[in-house]
Amino acid sequence: MELHCGDLWIRDANICDAEQLCTWWNDGRVMAHAGFPNGLGTTVDTVRNQLAENRTGNLRHNHRHIILFQNTPIGEMNYQPLDVKKCRIGIKICDFSKQNMGLGKKILSLFIRELFHECGFEKIVLDTNLNNKRAQHVYEELGFKKIRVNRNCWKDQLGVLQSSVDYELTEDAFVSFL
Repeated sequence: MELHCGDLWIRDANICDAEQLCTWWNDGRVMAHAGFPNGLGTTVDTVRNQLAENRTGNLRHNHRHIILFQNTPIGEMNYQPLDVKKCRIGIKICDFSKQNMGLGKKILSLFIRELFHECGFEKIVLDTNLNNKRAQHVYEELGFKKIRVNRNCWKDQLGVLQSSVDYELTEDAFVSFL
């Protein structure tokens, strides 16, 4: 997948991205929302192996992508088919200086349009930490519907109970910001 709109690009992650992904994934500030306030503690070799495994062609593998703004990597996103009509997505703008600029809505609009029109998915689902109000606001502006709140459903890396929110989006509810 290679998508672009102005200064924004989304492209497939490749082995050469392992070092950047490792840096982001080991940064507790980047990973705290996902339950890893100390980061993942992974290695570049481990990330390289994960990226290689994701290219096996398995229907349910995780399709990982790099987000670029003005030709500089600023984050990552992914989708995982759950079946032929539904997928789960995730996004992280890892460069904090690029957050709160409206880029997330544009990046997601570009990505979601591709998932509906070119990949043929009919429903996109995601979840986010209940405390991540900024993300919830973006998802709801894009047309995602809140399905449920899962209170105290998992513990983060420090053993602190966390809650999440489940969302889903259908093409007819999608609001593009392109």
